Amino acid sequence: MDWLIVSVLVIGGFGFQWYSSTKNSKEDIHQTRTATAQKGKLEVKVSGSGTVEAVTSKDIKAVEDNDEIDEVLVSVGDNVSKGDELITFTDGSDPITASVAGTITDVSVDEGDRVQNGTVLVHLKNYSNLQTVIQVDELDVMKVKKGQQVSLQASAFPDDTFSGKVTKVAKEGNSENGTTTFDVTISIQKPKELKVGMTMEASIVTESKADALYVPSDAIYSNGDKKYVHLISDKNSENDTNTNFEEVAVQVGLVTDEYVEITDGVSEGNMVELPQLSTESTSTNKQENMMKDMNGMPGGGMPPSNGQGRAGGRGGMNE
Repeated sequence: MDWLIVSVLVIGGFGFQWYSSTKNSKEDIHQTRTATAQKGKLEVKVSGSGTVEAVTSKDIKAVEDNDEIDEVLVSVGDNVSKGDELITFTDGSDPITASVAGTITDVSVDEGDRVQNGTVLVHLKNYSNLQTVIQVDELDVMKVKKGQQVSLQASAFPDDTFSGKVTKVAKEGNSENGTTTFDVTISIQKPKELKVGMTMEASIVTESKADALYVPSDAIYSNGDKKYVHLISDKNSENDTNTNFEEVAVQVGLVTDEYVEITDGVSEGNMVELPQLSTESTSTNKQENMMKDMNGMPGGGMPPSNGQGRAGGRGGMNE
């Protein structure tokens, strides 16, 4: 019967280990999460995406009817300055000149052609002066103002950060699938190697505070218009293992995606309670793994008799 005693001890050992694991898991569930109120710079941002485009993209048009072109002075790819002659006419009328500086991207006419007033002759873009246009949700667009600084990231240059400035906020929105967005135009300062058509992610700083006292967003609780935190108090005694807290009303200021500014009710260094994270799934996984270990033993968890590997049957007893 020695095998029976060993079996009981082994199963008992597993049972104790499983109980201890379950107990520890339950203790983990009730662990208190805290955060410290601290001071630092807070920034409220509005984000959006767009593509790089030229600020100047202009069609140069004919201004007279039936003028016969004498000479086309530029080709695609040429860089021109404002005032440079682009096209002359056989009748000696005023030549077509560049109204802005840029690069010729298209020439639509040839020598000898006759043109009508308004006909597009040449197109040019200024690739050294770039911008991007992003779409901002109607709930955020009121925070965006002309002149605000913008941080830009280009997909083609993931390690670089570009600077920009808001130059225009659309007065009319675009509605699609029940959502309304507004175009926000951002000039790109020092575009370096950026090219027209590249994708950009923009982050506009709409509000900032250099020395704000803040806590994580999930530390703030609400009851109607009232905001409060659970302020961690000192333990009653050295032997007291429970964490005590008191509900304290607070006034809030700037709100970001991760943090909330506290303007009254909490001091720097105070500890606040955070909501508990559920670990029930972790506890369940530990229990399942423990059962798998038990079921994986020979003979359904019973040890082999006399060192013989007879699983199942009659539990390995001598016949």
